[in-house]
Amino acid sequence: MILSIESSCDDSSIAITRLEDRAILFHKKISQDSAHSPHGGVVPELASRLHAVALPKILEECAPFFPHLKAIAVTNEPGLSVTLLEGVMMAKALALALHLPLIAVNHLKGHLYSLFLEQESRFPLDVLLVSGGHTMVLHARSFGEIEIIGQSMDDSFGESFDKVAKMLSLGYPGGPIVESYAKEGDASRFPLPLPLAGKKEVAFSFSGLKNAVRLAIQSLQNPPNEQEKRDICASFQATAIAHLIQKCRLYLATSNAPYLAIVGGASANLALREEMERLGERFGKKLLLAPLAYCSDNAAMIGRAALESYALGAFTPPLELTVRPRTPSLC
Repeated sequence: MILSIESSCDDSSIAITRLEDRAILFHKKISQDSAHSPHGGVVPELASRLHAVALPKILEECAPFFPHLKAIAVTNEPGLSVTLLEGVMMAKALALALHLPLIAVNHLKGHLYSLFLEQESRFPLDVLLVSGGHTMVLHARSFGEIEIIGQSMDDSFGESFDKVAKMLSLGYPGGPIVESYAKEGDASRFPLPLPLAGKKEVAFSFSGLKNAVRLAIQSLQNPPNEQEKRDICASFQATAIAHLIQKCRLYLATSNAPYLAIVGGASANLALREEMERLGERFGKKLLLAPLAYCSDNAAMIGRAALESYALGAFTPPLELTVRPRTPSLC
């Protein structure tokens, strides 16, 4: 079995995955949403302190699996340096104490492998990765061949939802709240500009859209009432998704990969899933989706990616493992 640890941002998670059949034998995650909600976003130092409390508690439940472990896996890139460090230090200590090899896992590659929990991987595929920290289009040929086709030039898709929620005083995390409000809103009430509409490059930008939402709120004579909040959320969500679909369409017209996928925390947005389903049908690609319970950050996806590294014998000496908050590639 492999024990995997995830602490790249504000979710403390540990999983146990069996090498023989990829089965998830244990998985637990402790969210920090309630602690960060009063601040309207993740406070890195607070997140680090909470990891230091939560991870050991989860690890205690994993003790019965220790005799069966063959490796320790941990997210070491990308993410918040102070939170990555909590997981990496625990992983180093376990690897040294239990005399086990250590596997470093790229968090974004983990999201890709959330598609293949307890099953074989399927390649080649085109992937839209949308989360609180990243918005990317990827082309994956194999575990070791993942190309970044395009990414956001500023805010991420998920981050823009958090910021819109904050402007409307809806709470944190913003993604589920904005999506909920949007279901009962009129998406045509507030015309918002489609980002990079005239550009033929595969790239994303959400800062201008976020500012357009701010101006729409300011245009109201009074603070927005509940229905106006719903309409703003609906208008924003529809435009943000249209932006993603337009840029994905540009790339898919040139790709012959048989599979299309969407991963990351924001991939749980059901409206986005519906639009991606239609996009896949248009280009004759089968849409792959991660289970809703494993879209956000979790150790199960890290463990699944670690299975590939284990098969390749790709280990890192514990004393050489470092955190890399920003990483230029997935390979």
